[in-house]
Amino acid sequence: GSCRHRCCPGRNNACWAPGARRAHCYCDSYCQRTGDCCQDYLATCRRAAVGCAVGPWGPWSGCSSPCGVGSRARSRQVTVPPQHGGDPCPDLKQRRGCLGQHPTCGTAK
Repeated sequence: GSCRHRCCPGRNNACWAPGARRAHCYCDSYCQRTGDCCQDYLATCRRAAVGCAVGPWGPWSGCSSPCGVGSRARSRQVTVPPQHGGDPCPDLKQRRGCLGQHPTCGTAK
């Protein structure tokens, strides 16, 4: 079978071509895990693969708690989404602990 006219990202059972002995061979990126790719899959489809690209991390947010234990977060955006079975996107959000130390913390009112 040949992937000449069709390459699909991810797992897609509808992305196949007629193979040897009436069996299907597949042209989705999942076929590499299952071992049932059409013989020209790598040459035809992987060439078109585009891995995910992301922008820089944004700034950390302020601490969620003005006094005591809280958390900060930051994020980044996808600049190029993965296509045709390219590498998936890495984490887009990060969180870390912080200790709020506002000047009024610990003062009695």
